[in-house]
Amino acid sequence: MLLVDTNVLVDVLENDPEWADWSIGQLRAQSKIHRLAINPIIYSELSLTFTTVEALDQTIDELDLALIELPRPALFLAGKAFVRYRRQGGNNVLADFYIGAHAAVSRYPLLTRDTRRYTAYFSDVKLIAPEIAT
Repeated sequence: MLLVDTNVLVDVLENDPEWADWSIGQLRAQSKIHRLAINPIIYSELSLTFTTVEALDQTIDELDLALIELPRPALFLAGKAFVRYRRQGGNNVLADFYIGAHAAVSRYPLLTRDTRRYTAYFSDVKLIAPEIAT
């Protein structure tokens, strides 16, 4: 299983001029190696680009993405990492921490373009990102 971060999916869905080719290429390549998945946090973030739940669900089906739940230990780890982040002056939302903790606890690689918080708070997660893509 491989978690696909929201930014990669938005690149594809919005045909981002800078990142769509990279994101499409990675989704194709990684789907040959891993089952691609999202969790409820990613689902919720994606919902911002859709007008109906049916349209979102159809796109998830077309992209052959599994929707998997976050395990309770991931929820706990997300909270702990977020507290560290806030104590260090961070002011971002909790979503990335749920995604990073889910990847860490489940030992899933994460396909993303935004590595900053993941490398800082979930250093054991294998990231597939432009900076480290092969």
